[in-house]
Amino acid sequence: MTAARIKEVALKQFAKNGYEGASLADIAAEVGIKKQSIYTHFKGKDELFLDLFDDVFAKQVQFSVDYLDRNTELSFDQILYGFLTEHHAWYEKDDNAKFFLRVSFFPPSHLYDVIVEEGYRYWVTLEEMLIPVFDQAIAAGEISSDVSSNTATVAFLAVLDGMFVELLFGGSERSLKRIEASWFVYWRGIKK
Repeated sequence: MTAARIKEVALKQFAKNGYEGASLADIAAEVGIKKQSIYTHFKGKDELFLDLFDDVFAKQVQFSVDYLDRNTELSFDQILYGFLTEHHAWYEKDDNAKFFLRVSFFPPSHLYDVIVEEGYRYWVTLEEMLIPVFDQAIAAGEISSDVSSNTATVAFLAVLDGMFVELLFGGSERSLKRIEASWFVYWRGIKK
């Protein structure tokens, strides 16, 4: 129970303050334990952080899987546009998404290689998840067969990535503008 509470509080701290700004002393105080008690459950800040990162990675992927499973009845353009807007909304309200994005773009320097490798694994996982969806859309004549499903997927993920960047640096309103502009151009480029 205590380990779960430590992780819950640490997630909020890391999401808000990043690795460097979160302290084990603050986490312990919010949990209502002494800092030393954290070491009963985690070897240190790095282990806690990486354990959280693994959990959050799985939740990020599951969020996308759940979205696609829930929306099979939508038209292809609605599925894609909703994928963008639901990720935006999730970031606005969920510490897991905030943690994942913050850490992906601002990894602690001593954990850089681990975080970057996992970040790439996230994008590869999304790509592998979306390519069959694009294959189906091409086969159904919903999008142009002039572009491969691989190319269309990678370009779509670039739109998603651009929205994430704007969420981090420009805020919610600017990221919504980026979605609208990018989506308009992207969809015109692949639709039949």
